[in-house]
Amino acid sequence: MSRIGKKIIEIPKNVTVTIDGSIVKIKGPKGELQREIHPNMKLELKDSNLEVKRPDDQKTNKALHGLTRALVQNMVVGVTSGYKKILDIVGVGYRVELKGANLLLNMGYSHPIYFMPPAEIKIETPTQTQIVISGIDKQLVGQVAAKLRSIRKPEPYKGKGIKYSGEHILRKAGKTAGK
Repeated sequence: MSRIGKKIIEIPKNVTVTIDGSIVKIKGPKGELQREIHPNMKLELKDSNLEVKRPDDQKTNKALHGLTRALVQNMVVGVTSGYKKILDIVGVGYRVELKGANLLLNMGYSHPIYFMPPAEIKIETPTQTQIVISGIDKQLVGQVAAKLRSIRKPEPYKGKGIKYSGEHILRKAGKTAGK
């Protein structure tokens, strides 16, 4: 049996879970999330615990068992505490600025880049070289962070670009001038 799939999801007191067929709605203090799960997976709500059940031991059902449990757990964590990703900008002249709800990035290109985040995502810029992305949907927060990072990925020689906070960039040795 799946080690992740058989874990029980504990539902906090301020979170309500509604199961309608294969659609799961989770509502908490930070907002509401909805997801359609695979029809083979069944969710059982007992008291303040949620359990994911699978019909048999087929390979696809075993894979879906852990996946479904992880997705529902991420929804519960999202509506209670939310998710946050921090991006750091490294490089001379590279900076970011918040213009209304949009993000203005000067990343060494011949033109500034405007980034319009989805409505569910909140973006802050505490400094000119840092971006904080927060929201309740883990997948959407990660996707927005990856999209911003792809604008100027960190290069391996000087490490210039947009990187995740705490990410270690593998550096290459430059050319050696010698006679």
